[in-house]
Amino acid sequence: MENNDTHENTIVCVNCPRGCRVRVQSQNGEITNITGYQCDLGIDYAREEFKNPTRILPTTVRVKGGELELVPVKTARPIPKASIGEAMQELARVRVQAPVKRGQVVVEDIAGTGIEVVATRSIALSQEQQDKTSDKKETG
Repeated sequence: MENNDTHENTIVCVNCPRGCRVRVQSQNGEITNITGYQCDLGIDYAREEFKNPTRILPTTVRVKGGELELVPVKTARPIPKASIGEAMQELARVRVQAPVKRGQVVVEDIAGTGIEVVATRSIALSQEQQDKTSDKKETG
């Protein structure tokens, strides 16, 4: 008995401003037809999105001793969509010490993907932490 697991997915291409609604037909997990694209970027995007969907993950992590309690971060490159839940759990446990510099690596290897998470904004020390630092310098 032959398994004919046939599906059609619609993927909105984000590689150019057109936003083509690309239709990917598949059978038994293999692409059989792609339609609805208006350029080669659309067909390439649809193939990759079908086989291995990835996303840039933007979120925030907690800051210790900063003028703000959270710093915005993002993955340096797209991570597999299936790894986003695990990545969010890891990031919920992260506490970064202020000051934080934009572009600073916050996590070296998120969810075992080999991809870094970086700060997208600088966060200065809180006034309280600045006062403590200057008090130590004056007494030391």
